[in-house]
Amino acid sequence: MKVLVIDDDVVSAEIAKCTLQHFGYEVRCEYDGIEGFEQIRTGEYSIVISDWDMPGMPGDELCRLVRQRNWSSYIFFILLTSHSDMGHLVQGLKAGADDFLVKPFEPEELIVRLRTGERVLSLQSRDVLLFTLAKLTESRDNETGLHLERMREYGRILAMELSGWSEFKDEVDGDYVQMLYLTSPLHDIGKVGVPDSVLLKPGKLSREEFEIMKRHPLIGGETLAAAVEVAPDAKYLQMARDIALYHHEKFDGSGYPYGLSGEDIPLCGRLIALADVYDALTSKRVYKEKFSTQKAKEIILEGTGTHFDPKIVEAFLAQEKAFVEVSNHLDASLADENHSSAESLFGIGEPLAAN
Repeated sequence: MKVLVIDDDVVSAEIAKCTLQHFGYEVRCEYDGIEGFEQIRTGEYSIVISDWDMPGMPGDELCRLVRQRNWSSYIFFILLTSHSDMGHLVQGLKAGADDFLVKPFEPEELIVRLRTGERVLSLQSRDVLLFTLAKLTESRDNETGLHLERMREYGRILAMELSGWSEFKDEVDGDYVQMLYLTSPLHDIGKVGVPDSVLLKPGKLSREEFEIMKRHPLIGGETLAAAVEVAPDAKYLQMARDIALYHHEKFDGSGYPYGLSGEDIPLCGRLIALADVYDALTSKRVYKEKFSTQKAKEIILEGTGTHFDPKIVEAFLAQEKAFVEVSNHLDASLADENHSSAESLFGIGEPLAAN
């Protein structure tokens, strides 16, 4: 990651540069705000460390100028200052600074601030990546409506319920819930590798076609596993891989692709398995009508211990009302959207154009 240090004090700039290079950063120094801004415009720097008091363009003005432009990616901006009073802090925040470092600073403190910047930037990259992959999945699937939106809401509801259970306290916390919410829309990303003749078929699949369809967890899991190899510390990619790979496994071992059973199936896979089935049951598809929420509940109860983890079913029963509310709310949103589209298409409610 490239870091730009801007400070008219050459000694201070070089100390910062040497410290950061020691920890593996690629660093460039500039010694006034105007030249610093020209370097920022190159787009090469994700993190900028700028002194506040500089001739020509002070650090807060430089930060404000950076925030006024529409950059292709976020720039994490740290202000170096000898001012520690609240007035300057507020002024810097208004300018758009992400963090502050009071001179003279300790090298360890500087590195901590840089690590914070890296985490913020990685979160932005994560969210963009997950959104892009989810839209890719959506573009290939013939399941219309708000399937992905419902899926992540159902998964979040189940995980939130489990986070309050003592037996899951070591695994399910707020971070786990958020990761599940972000990654669950990728459960069917492997469908991008299924031929259109199978994926888009309006009727029931033949035995041979179903075997082809059953490959999508492996395709998705292997694709995301390749991403995990590149970024082995990215926990969200690990969860995305596990969801894609295991959401068609069944608790009794009769699922696919590996026939895993019980707690050998990762928890995220067991959670999304129930969410996916519930949404399939309560949504209209080309091959079936929409089931009532009561009918969906009955089918899930019948699958307790066979298809579904009994504990996940228990969590579902505890939050069934929330499931129904999500389903009804998003169905209403879709109906409103379709109504608006019809009005736009047929000119309903709009004055006729003069001939």
